[in-house]
Amino acid sequence: MSLFKELTVKPWERKGIIGGLEAEGTFDTSPEKVALVFFVVVASVIFSLFAVSYIIRMELPDWAPLAEPTQLWFNTALLVLSSVFFQWARNITKTDSNKNVMTAFVGAGLFAIMFIAGQYLTWENLQAEGFYMTSNPANAFYYLLTGVHAVHLLGGLWVWSIGLIRMISGVEAKELKLSIELCAFYWHFLLIIWLIMFALMANT
Repeated sequence: MSLFKELTVKPWERKGIIGGLEAEGTFDTSPEKVALVFFVVVASVIFSLFAVSYIIRMELPDWAPLAEPTQLWFNTALLVLSSVFFQWARNITKTDSNKNVMTAFVGAGLFAIMFIAGQYLTWENLQAEGFYMTSNPANAFYYLLTGVHAVHLLGGLWVWSIGLIRMISGVEAKELKLSIELCAFYWHFLLIIWLIMFALMANT
């Protein structure tokens, strides 16, 4: 019986002194945070590969640079505002007050939706002017990069909508602290990715 206990013991769950330091037990990091960090790492690798492919492909003679639509500057401002509002909501959850948390959280999501709508409008305008995906490799990369980014943003909006439903149902901000924190982190990540992609496309 004692042998069985020795074999099934979980040393990482022990409390006590380890190397002169007091161990509290298991890690405090939530599974949701770990999953999001893992996803962000994977997404970063994907976008990095796209960026490298973009730079390599533009060196070939059939590459005709696409003039960046002015609408993209407005769209970028919308995404910045979305990220700012999520950070505002996150800061509110660090206090005991629920004041303005609904405004911040709803505003963040609405600005993100407006960003996607602006991206769609840009795609429509480009196609109306004859800049189709199959017209040129530069066009194809533009639609690919902006499209993949929009898909990632839609995934974040799905999580945001769940949090919004809970908030409307009466759940207090402190109980949604983790969800709001993860949304803010994810939006900051997508904003950085977008700024890098925008700079890359605007300067090539």
